[in-house]
Amino acid sequence: MPVQEREADPRSDRPRRWRWARVLVVVAGVVALAVFGLRGRLPAPGDVLDATVALAVPWALLAAALQAASIGAFTLQQQRLFVGLGVRIRLPRTAAVVLSGTALANTMPAGAAVATAYTVREFGRAGATHEVAVASAVVSGLASIGGLTALYAGGGLAVVTSGPRWQPLLVVLVLTAVTAVVIVAGRRFASPRPTDETPAGEGRVARFLRVAARSGREAWRAGAGLRTRDWVTVLVYATAKWLADLLCLAAVVRAFGLPVAVTTLAGIYLSVQVVRQIPLTPGGIGVIETAFVTGLTAAGATAAPAAAAVLIYRLLSCWLLIPVGGAAAVMLRRARPVPTARPASRSR
Repeated sequence: MPVQEREADPRSDRPRRWRWARVLVVVAGVVALAVFGLRGRLPAPGDVLDATVALAVPWALLAAALQAASIGAFTLQQQRLFVGLGVRIRLPRTAAVVLSGTALANTMPAGAAVATAYTVREFGRAGATHEVAVASAVVSGLASIGGLTALYAGGGLAVVTSGPRWQPLLVVLVLTAVTAVVIVAGRRFASPRPTDETPAGEGRVARFLRVAARSGREAWRAGAGLRTRDWVTVLVYATAKWLADLLCLAAVVRAFGLPVAVTTLAGIYLSVQVVRQIPLTPGGIGVIETAFVTGLTAAGATAAPAAAAVLIYRLLSCWLLIPVGGAAAVMLRRARPVPTARPASRSR
């Protein structure tokens, strides 16, 4: 008896047709949010457009290459981190998770938390255990603080001699010291892995808290198990990420010929990085642009060219990453999950 072919349900193709539409809606929403957030905070649009005529294209291309290098350093940091944790994830998939997570962080309220949850899930689909994925997010955050601290420490003396005060430097150094203590404590005092046995009569809340505590301990143990050279390599990549982003801003400022010294620009950049940790708006829209323009004009730049430089920098470092990250997210949804493998135990 011939087998009858089932007719394709047209509704099954609907999600695929609307994926790109959702990406475009998100991009349009971010653009509208940026226009609303920047309204009245920057010079007149006509003055800013007139200032863009003075843009030096070679410097702008160099800025784009430096921003790509910043994203690349972050991708290599994640890749090296998973190698240190004993998990193999292909570099293209790591890059896709990094881009899509960055896009989420730049578009969603409390974007950093949403992006972290997303990357943990996607790295889980790529083959990492939940504990390893969480540990990678925690270690990545610590490395980000360490990389920023390295920039503070490297340029701190030169910046202090040029005028600005650097109370944030002390805060970051204290956080780094606390981080080091946590890592050492995790290595020395991490308790044995708890069993999966469920106590009799345990309620939902108690079970949730027990599972969350167990997951946290497992993530702590995984991160504390990284070797010293793994930490050093991850920290180097994190520093390279911040440095390339700073040089991107410097190249854009140079493209407009703004009279701002490199040490002063570094001070402005590092100050804004402290400000951007406060998630007042998605991606810091309106807050970061205003802070940069204020700093550049205080350093002697004219308002319109300063605003144009900041908008070009933000275009490269934030807004262009949203559609690219959206495309990466679509590709990740089409990718097949990889079976999760428990990482092999390693000697420290």
